[in-house]
Amino acid sequence: MDIDAGNALVEAIKPLAKATARKGSDAGLGGFGAFFDLKAAGYNDPILVATTDGVGTKLKIAIEANQHGTIGIDLVAMCVNDLVVQGAEPLLFLDYFATGKLDVESGRQIVAGISDGCLQAGCALVGGETAEMPGMYAKGDYDLAGFAVGAVERGRQITGSDVKAGDVVLGLGSSGVHSNGYSLVRKVVAVAGLDYSAKAPFDPSKTLGEALLAPTRIYVKSCLAAIRAGGVKALAHITGGGLLENIPRVLPKDLACEIDASSWQQPPVFSWLRKAAGTDAQEMARTFNCGIGMVLVVAPDRVDAVKGILQGAGETVAAIGTIRPRAGDEPGCRVINTGKW
Repeated sequence: MDIDAGNALVEAIKPLAKATARKGSDAGLGGFGAFFDLKAAGYNDPILVATTDGVGTKLKIAIEANQHGTIGIDLVAMCVNDLVVQGAEPLLFLDYFATGKLDVESGRQIVAGISDGCLQAGCALVGGETAEMPGMYAKGDYDLAGFAVGAVERGRQITGSDVKAGDVVLGLGSSGVHSNGYSLVRKVVAVAGLDYSAKAPFDPSKTLGEALLAPTRIYVKSCLAAIRAGGVKALAHITGGGLLENIPRVLPKDLACEIDASSWQQPPVFSWLRKAAGTDAQEMARTFNCGIGMVLVVAPDRVDAVKGILQGAGETVAAIGTIRPRAGDEPGCRVINTGKW
């Protein structure tokens, strides 16, 4: 490890971490561990919820495009969006950053993105690990992992156990591909012979690198507001496995959902990917978010109120489906009306 470079990075990111301080934590760096005071954060009888995740091969696009400023947002998003589906408020975040040779400026940009993501989620960046491992990573390569801890008061956790037939499925718009399916995305780019510095074929106002690196949307504050208003029975973060695999995870085994693909406007990147990859609509719905990054299952009499809260928080919201009884061995989620995809 280049100790001088490591120390320089720590000094460069201290203000970034300090900016994320919240009640319960001072978000200071430099110690061996970080304290968090749950009582100071306002909890009486909390249950802790923990998640860990990475960014996957989206990192390779950031590296090849030499654009590191938003990949840290993706890292935070992948963790905290998983917390909020349990009804938990993210409280603290730690990151693991490993590289072959530490570059202080790119490291600072990465942590700046992590800090930005923590601010969006309302959690404190309390520490992390930076590892320099020549021989493990090629020059310029790096890897990221994130760890988030949240809390929910006992009895208020969301499990989906009270979802019933007739409940409404609301979808929140995504910012693009988010952070899943990038091995396929990168293969499509390679086969097409495209350069990340060229104009994106689906959005000429941006380079391909900029468009594909659009950061994962963080849904924490909007979803927490909706949950606290009442009527939200289940949530699903649409990540790897897409709509078809993630929504059934939060439903009772005797229920299924039917999603109407014509009920929202799919971002152009997905049409481009489908055509370029030569895949069908159902496989797209099993691989990507297809424009819906978060799903909420809501009681019918609360749909308008919940929708209004989400829209007031800046979300693009659509009623995309319903919950119905599940017969036999039929799939837990079906997407219909995919003709415009």
